[in-house]
Amino acid sequence: MFPVHRPRRLRTSPQLRGMVRETVLTKNDLIYPLFAVPGEGFAKEVKSMPGVYQLSIDKIVEEAKQVYDLGIPSIILFGIPADKDTDATGAWHDCGIVQTAATAVKQAVPGLVVIADTCLCEYTSHGHCGYLQVGDLTGRVLNDPTLELLKKTAVSQAKAGADIIAPSGMMDGFVTAIRSALDEAGYQDIPIMSYAAKYASAYYGPFRDAAESAPQFGDRRTYQMDPANSREALKEIALDIAEGADMLMVKPALAYMDIIWQVKQACNLPVAAYNVSGEYSMVKAAALNGWIDEKRVVMETLIGFKRAGADLILTYHAKDAARWLEQGN
Repeated sequence: MFPVHRPRRLRTSPQLRGMVRETVLTKNDLIYPLFAVPGEGFAKEVKSMPGVYQLSIDKIVEEAKQVYDLGIPSIILFGIPADKDTDATGAWHDCGIVQTAATAVKQAVPGLVVIADTCLCEYTSHGHCGYLQVGDLTGRVLNDPTLELLKKTAVSQAKAGADIIAPSGMMDGFVTAIRSALDEAGYQDIPIMSYAAKYASAYYGPFRDAAESAPQFGDRRTYQMDPANSREALKEIALDIAEGADMLMVKPALAYMDIIWQVKQACNLPVAAYNVSGEYSMVKAAALNGWIDEKRVVMETLIGFKRAGADLILTYHAKDAARWLEQGN
C-alpha cells in the first residue's frame, strides 16, 4: 500500500545504493585480448577498433605489464603469423607467434594468467578453421583431421607457458581431443575454456581486421552456430561438459544475453562472455561522435553481462573498465 512501500528509500545515496547492489563488477571479472605480430617495436592501431593494436612481442610484454598493474588478472592471445599455409603451421609450431608471446609474457609477468586462443583461421591461407576438402569453396571444414591440428596446437601452447587453452573453432569433439592430448603430454592441470556456444555472427567484422583472418571464400556457418538457435547452445555446452571442459564461453555477448543466462542456469561451471569486436566498435564510434557517454554505456553493458550470468568477460574495454572501477561511482 502506498506510501508504506517506497523503493526509492534505498536509492537515496551512493553508499546506500552500493550496500544493496545485487550485481557487482570487479577487475577479477575481466580478460583483455591482445594481438601478437612478428617484428620488433611494432604497434599498429586497428582502424575499425580505435584503441586496439597489433603488437610485436616486445610491445605485447609492455602491454601485459600495464594490464597486470591495472589489476586485470588475465589476457587472451591471438596471433597473426608472417606466413600462412593450408596446414596452419604457425598455429602449432613451437616458434609460432602465440607460443613466442606466451613465453615472453610469462617470463616478464609470471603472475598474469595467459589464455591461448586455440584456433586455426589466422594461420590458414584460406582463412577457415581447419582442413578443407580439396576443391571445396563453401568453407566446409573437415572435422576429424582438423582435430589433429588442434591437438598439436594446444600442446605447443601449453609447452610455451599458456595457463589456459581456449579452443574456438567449434569442431565436434574438440574438447575431448584437446583434453586427451594435453593429458598425454603431461599437462593434466591446464584447464580448457571452451568456446562452447560460438555463433556465426556479423559482430566479428572488426576482429577479422585485427587478426587478418577473414575467410577467402565461403563463410563459417557450417561450423559456427546459427544465431536463431538457443536450444542448440545447451546441447553444445552439455557435450563440452561431458568431454571435460573446465569453463564455457558464449560468443558474442550483447545480442546473446539470453544464451548466457540459459547456459549459466544449465551448468555449474564458470561462464565467460566475449564482448566482441563489433560490440566494442559500435560503442567507440558512437562515443567518438559524442552521441553517448562512453564510460556509462560500457559499464552498464559489462554489468549487464554479469547480471545475465557471466562470471568472466573478455572485452577490449578491460583497461578502461579497470580504471573506472578504481575511480568508483
